[in-house]
Amino acid sequence: MNIAIASDHAGFPLKQALAHYLREKGHSVLDLGVDTDAVPADYPDAAYKLGRAIIAGQAERGVLICGSGVGASIAANKMQGIYAAICHDTYSAHQGVEHDNMNVLCLGARVIGVNVARELVDAFLGARFSGEERHNRRFNKLRKIEQGQTP
Repeated sequence: MNIAIASDHAGFPLKQALAHYLREKGHSVLDLGVDTDAVPADYPDAAYKLGRAIIAGQAERGVLICGSGVGASIAANKMQGIYAAICHDTYSAHQGVEHDNMNVLCLGARVIGVNVARELVDAFLGARFSGEERHNRRFNKLRKIEQGQTP
């Protein structure tokens, strides 16, 4: 699978570890930065780069990392066509895809460690949208909200 990955300075070490892990598992990884944790970098910039890559079809899904995961999630969800959620448990990581068609997993590098992050990424990437009627109905309502319409 083609995976985009990006972070701010706080998420840089975890981003590096996950990019390496994903490549080892055979995924194609589009690393959108940052390239160091020595220089402050803002999570909205990372979210924008990652979102654009998914919207443009350069990646099927994305992993976005900041200190808590919260700011990354908020920023990514401002982009039409991006469905991001912060997940720190495996149930949410796969269920977000299966029920909600989540395409961006947000992680908090100051909240979880590398081993948990690997488990979350595996759950996220291993999941598929169910396509069940109730999930499609709800997802279509999300798309209406995106377009400023009443769901």
